Amino acid sequence: MTNTSVKLSATLAANEDIERRRHAGERVLHLAFGEAGLPVHPALRHKLVTASDRNGYGSVAGAAELREAAAGYWTRRGLITEPDRVVCAPGSKPLLYALQLAIGGDIVLPMPSWVSYAAQADLVGSRPILVPAPPGEGGAPDPDRVASAVLHARAQGRTVRSVLVTLPDNPTGRLASPRTIGRLVEVARELDLVIISDEIYRDLVHDLATPFLSPADLAPERTVITTGLSKSLALGGWRIGVARLPDGARGLHDTMLAIASEIWSAPAAPVQQAAAYAFTEPTELVERVAQSRRLHGVVVNAVHAAFVEAGASVPAPQGGFYLYPDLGYLGAGGSAEVTKLLIEDHGIGVLPGHAFGDDPSAARVRVATSLMYGESQEERLAALTSSDPLALPWIAANMEHLSRGLHDLSVQRKTAGRTPRRALVATPVHS
Repeated sequence: MTNTSVKLSATLAANEDIERRRHAGERVLHLAFGEAGLPVHPALRHKLVTASDRNGYGSVAGAAELREAAAGYWTRRGLITEPDRVVCAPGSKPLLYALQLAIGGDIVLPMPSWVSYAAQADLVGSRPILVPAPPGEGGAPDPDRVASAVLHARAQGRTVRSVLVTLPDNPTGRLASPRTIGRLVEVARELDLVIISDEIYRDLVHDLATPFLSPADLAPERTVITTGLSKSLALGGWRIGVARLPDGARGLHDTMLAIASEIWSAPAAPVQQAAAYAFTEPTELVERVAQSRRLHGVVVNAVHAAFVEAGASVPAPQGGFYLYPDLGYLGAGGSAEVTKLLIEDHGIGVLPGHAFGDDPSAARVRVATSLMYGESQEERLAALTSSDPLALPWIAANMEHLSRGLHDLSVQRKTAGRTPRRALVATPVHS
């Protein structure tokens, strides 16, 4: 029997819809897909090619070289890690799924939060408990509301075993404050909750002076960290992720390996070798991450300014390449209606907030800016290395398209009439 409740990920579905529209000749600015949008560093391509003869299955936990490199990555960030506490997978996404399977029970999620967290909970038979983040923050549920929500759920006979945070956050681009993380750790200890900390955007915090506190800094005995290379080094298509398991969590470690052995066996061997090199953080890759961090910050903050100028309420992004504007000023309905208006009438593709667990009546949308850097590898590399990426013709054209679309949408709503969309022309599109 087919499980009809399982649907295509909202981000992937939106990406496919936008690609169909563009192939049909529509001018669509693609702000709906969280792909890093940058070229692969040549050193990583070289490592992949030189390891291409490795065609064996390998260790379920991951290659020794990769686990050692990942352990070093966390140790350099103040979390002393032994390689036997690292588990690798084809992407951090299967690691997050395996963790929910291994830990069991219901999970507390921030609201809004990345679309796959709640969907994976549904797949494993868990019922997610959505708790809003503190005002002005993102990625971590309000600790005091977590306590009351968990106690209420347990009073109803539910088993709640974990809470998840994203540092920094997708969809809001915000970073939970050290105070919020500290209080959440206290609540997790009081309620005996495992903390899952998705830190795949950690190295893309725009300002390195911004205080970053991982729950593992305070509660290493109950915190799992997941990360990967899809964002910091734009290796989304290579599919590699690593998890740092808590101190003394032998039972969780063994269960994770048992699940991995039945689902993915082992990550692709050549990719593991390239990832091992990446996690040692050689100078050339540290410089590439720094360039990426700067580009993401410059462009996402320019897009933030465009939304603010149009009248939207939106917190300034602190990391990654995401924004979460509230377009309620338009009076155009909830997130689904606003998303439809943007793409159909103004050629701007975003994701509706309700896909992230938000209130459908709220006019909030998720904006991803990382596909604005160019259509070709040459354009993207030029954006990466430019001293003024906003001045590049293709990025400037994308910004102009966005600003014009937001302006026209505001005018359209003020006149309370729907004006017909301009005729679409099949011209080359930079998005």
